[in-house]
Amino acid sequence: MKQKPPADQRAKQKEAAKRAALKALRRARKQAEVSGVKLSDWEGEFLGSVEGRVETYGRAFGDPEKGSPGASLSMRQAVKLKEIGAKASGKARKPFGQRRA
Repeated sequence: MKQKPPADQRAKQKEAAKRAALKALRRARKQAEVSGVKLSDWEGEFLGSVEGRVETYGRAFGDPEKGSPGASLSMRQAVKLKEIGAKASGKARKPFGQRRA
């Protein structure tokens, strides 16, 4: 049976996940500003609201089924953040649900 890490170690892991999520959110916003890519209103609001929730609560989602216990972003939020980052860097968006042959 696998033992849980000590409470102080879990707290350090959560804090590290929080810092990583905030850094990724800020990096995506800055990358869009530097490259001159105009984010949609929804994308700007998404980055701001997720950043606020991570700063306040340490994570941006409440349902434990939407992400791993130590993560600060849900799986879907992480995907949207990657899409915004790709848009800011000028990479084409891959169509959802289509696989390479």
